[in-house]
Amino acid sequence: MMPVLIFLPAAVAAVLLLARVPDRAALLAWLGTSLATVGISVGLWAAYLAGARKGADGFAFEVKVPWIPGVGSSFHVGVDGLSLPLLALTAVVFTACAVYSLRQGQRPRSYAALFLALQTTSLGLFAALDLIVFFVFFDLSIVGMYFIIAGWGHGPGRRRSALLFFLYTFVGSLALLLGFIGLYVASDPHTFDIVALAAHPPLTGPGPAGPLVLAAIALGLAIKTPTVPFHTWLPPAHTDAPAAGSAVLAGILLKMGTFGFVRIAMPLLPEQWRAYAWVFIGVGVASVLYGALVALAQHNFKRLVAFTSVNHMGYILLALGAAGLLGDDKAREVAVSGAMVQMVSHGLITAALFLLAGVLLDRGGSYDMNRYGGLAAVAPRFAAVTAVAAFASLGLPGFSGFIAEFQILAGSLGPATPAAAVAALGIVLTAALMLWALHRLFLGAPRSQLATTVTDLRPRELWAIVPLLAGSVLIGLYPQSLLDVITPAAHTLITMVGR
Repeated sequence: MMPVLIFLPAAVAAVLLLARVPDRAALLAWLGTSLATVGISVGLWAAYLAGARKGADGFAFEVKVPWIPGVGSSFHVGVDGLSLPLLALTAVVFTACAVYSLRQGQRPRSYAALFLALQTTSLGLFAALDLIVFFVFFDLSIVGMYFIIAGWGHGPGRRRSALLFFLYTFVGSLALLLGFIGLYVASDPHTFDIVALAAHPPLTGPGPAGPLVLAAIALGLAIKTPTVPFHTWLPPAHTDAPAAGSAVLAGILLKMGTFGFVRIAMPLLPEQWRAYAWVFIGVGVASVLYGALVALAQHNFKRLVAFTSVNHMGYILLALGAAGLLGDDKAREVAVSGAMVQMVSHGLITAALFLLAGVLLDRGGSYDMNRYGGLAAVAPRFAAVTAVAAFASLGLPGFSGFIAEFQILAGSLGPATPAAAVAALGIVLTAALMLWALHRLFLGAPRSQLATTVTDLRPRELWAIVPLLAGSVLIGLYPQSLLDVITPAAHTLITMVGR
């Protein structure tokens, strides 16, 4: 089941390119393949809840095939309560992008093939249980997104933005590889297997090796996440990427960084994570406040949404750092659960916001909010859906963002009281920037002739965006549907970190 889920999109991408499938058929094939991955993810979810977990490590649907046996690396994949929600999120977001892109007119066959290949890299990374497998998918995702931004982005600076994204994140991936090699060298017997390394962490006791390996891994993951001060590649990449590219970049690729912290840094380097927990907490709080304040100053709607990603990723790092402070295990478990819910919530909501930004550019040719105003009168569906997405992003009760942020702050308040109190200010700032954006876009009188030419959302756009927001509402009203999967895995992670 797992190899089919991971490699089906790549196989279809190869067929699209080699068989020269007609453009319209290629887009439909992308949609059909993404829907198939949603169906497989639903089946995995149901089977996992029905008791498909195997072994003491809690992983299900494991596949382990020798790959590079000389260095102790195998194609080892599987799922647990940390990876399963992100696999499902990946399938949903790529399906939404496929629906949104059904009218893609610029080289649609290559466009569809690139997104399908990128979907395989995302699914493979979230299922990876071997460090080399994780790294390969991590690196390939950079290549795929580079070509999407450079080939289908808009604006004269798209190639420069794509190159900045590639170089910045590639340097991060090299740091990550150095950290993985450090874990391999320290392990006995030498292995890249994540499950084996988590069972017997290789770097224990005093000495500089452990902190250096953690620093290398954290640098690579922080750039991908991104956190302050490693975020500078993000705004230009988002501004120049196509709407679907931005939705995947924010909704899925950023989670590769945060997921790496919970899958690799925390369980494989527990002593070091505990020792430097306050560093991660500090970076998280800085990202929360900086992201919100800079977003508040933006006139470009897409850049505003991009900086809110820095803000939301900061909450995740705050929660994971707090989980490294020994104390109330239940509070630390709640913090980790909140971080995982935030990953899913941010993926759904921010993907929807970037697709809405794409609608704005398609209709008006600009992201500049000061050139609009009064859009609620001429595009009421667009205004209503954007308002729902904005309220979801600011953490209004009834949406997944509220569940995530409540758990993060509740779990962090005990072990990291000052940091959680300061981070709570970010919620107020996020509310201010989202309401100010809604006011400038949709209320008042039109500020230019451009505002009167905007037309409302089309059915294709509604079918792409509304299900993402419906998922946020489902989690907001019935969080147990997600927490039933996440909570046991969060408890296991807390136990590993506390060893």
